[in-house]
Amino acid sequence: MKIITSFPVKEEKQTELKSYFLDEEFFFFQNIHEAADELENAEVLLTYGEDLTPALIEQATSLKWIMVMSAGMEKMPFQAINEKNILVTNARGIHKIPMSEYALGMMLQVSKQMKLLYEQEIESNWNRAIPTTELYGKTILIIGVGAIGGQIAMLCKSFGMSVLGISRSGNPIKHVEKIGKLDTLEHLLPKADYIVSVLPSTNETRYILKRKHFEKMKSNSIFMNIGRGDLVEESVLIDVMSERLIAHAVLDVFEQEPLPSEHLFWKMDNVTVTPHISSITANYLPRAFEIFEENLHIYRSKRTDYVNLINVKRGY
Repeated sequence: MKIITSFPVKEEKQTELKSYFLDEEFFFFQNIHEAADELENAEVLLTYGEDLTPALIEQATSLKWIMVMSAGMEKMPFQAINEKNILVTNARGIHKIPMSEYALGMMLQVSKQMKLLYEQEIESNWNRAIPTTELYGKTILIIGVGAIGGQIAMLCKSFGMSVLGISRSGNPIKHVEKIGKLDTLEHLLPKADYIVSVLPSTNETRYILKRKHFEKMKSNSIFMNIGRGDLVEESVLIDVMSERLIAHAVLDVFEQEPLPSEHLFWKMDNVTVTPHISSITANYLPRAFEIFEENLHIYRSKRTDYVNLINVKRGY
């Protein structure tokens, strides 16, 4: 079985994989262009999912399985993949620890006025009159309670917060006191002090938040988007923050990335901008490879109980 990668893999990991799976042929490439000559004969492809095109899928005549080493797959050519009946799995769930820690860190940063305190430190300004709040007793609404949202819920409960959630099914989830489907969003928004979205980008979620949703939020609420930048139209969010309909927005994802240096978000005192880093961690690839290795054992044994099996027709 020929297995190829379209992203850099450290030499020690290459050696480890070859020693674990002696019967397989591994070919490691820096990118999909380098891999092009071997793509035709590859049975398994490891990719981040952003480098594939329908033409490449057509070229990969022996391809049976694509392992996407990330959770986001909005750029995958699923129609071409479906036509060739190719198995797809991904690394869903590996982001839950770094992203939940990011969410809690940013909630604490805003509630404890960390940015303002840092500015005072630079100015040697001893001012104890800065108003701060606690997470304890507050309510968070998590929009998209999957693996990441569930981890955020657990951490928030440990801080003494109440946790509300929105999910596709609306089924009960541990650490979430009240959960509903998307059609209950407007009902839950006024109850929340913190609103965190971890929704993926799909046809159903694209631009799903409108101005009316922000008008439902408390005027002192904090909105955070760590899912995808097309959750809300940029112009809507600019108006919301310019008019100070809510207290603060923490944004890690944007419609256009990198965010242009002249963008208004950089200059707004009620907006915190980070460069799409909430999921970044030194443990990212090791965790993704753990999922791949487990699935490779399943694939070789011709079982069907894959970790993170993707519905190719739906795209998730």
